Amino acid sequence: MSEDLFPGFSQRVMTGEGADIYLRSGGDGPPLVMLHGFPQSHHMWHKVAPALAQKFTLVLPDLRGYGLSSTPRNTPDNAPYSKRAMARDVVKVMEKLGHQQFLLAGHDRGGRVAYRLALDHPECVTKLCLLDIISTGDQWRIFDADEANKTYHWPFLAQPAPLPETLIGGHPVYYLDWTLASWTGSRDLTAFDEHALAHYRLNFAAPERIEAACNDYRAGATIDRQLDEADIAAGTKINCPLQVLWGEKGLPGKGKKSPLDHWAKWCDRLQGEAVAGGHFLPEEAPEETARLLARFLGG
Repeated sequence: MSEDLFPGFSQRVMTGEGADIYLRSGGDGPPLVMLHGFPQSHHMWHKVAPALAQKFTLVLPDLRGYGLSSTPRNTPDNAPYSKRAMARDVVKVMEKLGHQQFLLAGHDRGGRVAYRLALDHPECVTKLCLLDIISTGDQWRIFDADEANKTYHWPFLAQPAPLPETLIGGHPVYYLDWTLASWTGSRDLTAFDEHALAHYRLNFAAPERIEAACNDYRAGATIDRQLDEADIAAGTKINCPLQVLWGEKGLPGKGKKSPLDHWAKWCDRLQGEAVAGGHFLPEEAPEETARLLARFLGG
């Protein structure tokens, strides 16, 4: 695990809005924040970072509860693991780095943080890209038998503690590997660099991070969903241009509606397309993902 997946990038820990946030940064150009998803860390961007760093200054944080960032204590309303709280971490970190405005991309749970940030802090985000998600409220709303089997982890991880923590903690690396493989287009681990996998396994297996990941999903089932529904009822929209990318064999790509149909009610300046592969586009299709991100964010 000594292999440096981000040569030339700096590392630091900064205080967010109630959590210590580990991040890497590097590159040259307009600031671009890239947020990872479950069950990974910022290492998921390592295949697209070299190309994007030629055009952008990349800021790659670990979300609170993940990677090397801290794991705040949860509360009964799950607010510390809400996407609103995670978005505030990002805004605070970027302010300390001297960036009042920035480009923003997010995959999976990081995508949920990203669109919440764009809704709560529209003055900060100039362009937004979401990878392989639909909104949290829509995801819960469309659950039927097929959807429940495909995304069983949503209700499972949201169960009260310590049920999911105990079950995952019995064999965390097995759970991680099975989850990663099952969401790829090839249904195996061939898309993942061995050094990135080592980071995912080491960080995810820590008991406090298993608990934090579950708290993330508990927030998704409660406060995050409530915030989405309130914004829909109020007609609140994402003001900046929005690009949505999804895997042809990814989680939303196999739904009954196109992801663009889901996001149309959230943004009037919307574009997007499918990419060959499964859920983990930056690792399964890095060249195409980097090209599409650069074209949209730099255009």
